[in-house]
Amino acid sequence: MFSILVVEDNEELNRTVCEYLESKGYRSTGCLNAEDGYDALYKGSYDLVISDIMMPNIDGFEFAETIRKLNENLPILFVTARDDFASKQRGFRVGVDDYLVKPVNLDEMLLHIGALLRRAGIAQSRKLVLGEFEMNMEERSASLAGEEISLTQREFDILFKLLSYPKKTFTRTQLMDEFWDADSEASTRSVDVYVTKLRDKLSACQAFEIKAVRGIGYKAIPLEREDHA
Repeated sequence: MFSILVVEDNEELNRTVCEYLESKGYRSTGCLNAEDGYDALYKGSYDLVISDIMMPNIDGFEFAETIRKLNENLPILFVTARDDFASKQRGFRVGVDDYLVKPVNLDEMLLHIGALLRRAGIAQSRKLVLGEFEMNMEERSASLAGEEISLTQREFDILFKLLSYPKKTFTRTQLMDEFWDADSEASTRSVDVYVTKLRDKLSACQAFEIKAVRGIGYKAIPLEREDHA
C-alpha cells in the first residue's frame, strides 16, 4: 500500500483529501503545517507528498525545496489556490513534480497521483531490476540471474522498500512501524536480524549492498560494475 503525506492548513480540506485517498486504497497522513510535515517525514516513510503553498510560518515553496534537498526521488504534488504563472514556475524550480489549482477535482487528482507514482518507478508493474537481480511486487518474487531467491513476506517488504529508495537511510523505527504490527512486542533489533538474513540470502548478489548506518538504520547502495578489457 502506498503512503501519501498531505500537508494542507485547511483542516476540512485536509480531512476530505485524506479520507478520499483512504477510500481509494492509499494510506494517508494529514498535517496542518510544514513543521508537522517535517516531523512526519522523519518518523515515517512516504511514497508521495501533496502540499499547499500558502501555509503559516513555512510556505510550500520552502517545504518542497527542503524535501528535494533530502530526497531527489520523492514525488511532490502542489495543490494550491495560486494560479499565477510565477508561482507555478517557482514551484517547478524548487523541485515539485506536478501542480494542481484549487478547487481540485479529487478524481483528477487521483490520476495525477497515479502518474507521479508510475514516473517514480514504484507503481503499476511494481518491478525493480538491478543488474541480474529482480524483484516483482505483484508476484512477490525475487530472483538472481534467473534463479529464484526464497524470501519471507517481511524480508521481501523490507528489501523492496530499501531498493525503491536507493541511498536513502531508513531508521529501524521506520521499518518497524511499516512492517510490524502496532501491538508487536518485538524490539527494533528485530530489524537487524532480518537484514542479516537478507545479506546471507543475497551474498552472491553484486548489484547492491545493504549498508548499516551506525546508530540509525539501513540503506541500499547500488554498486557500479567495472568492465575490464
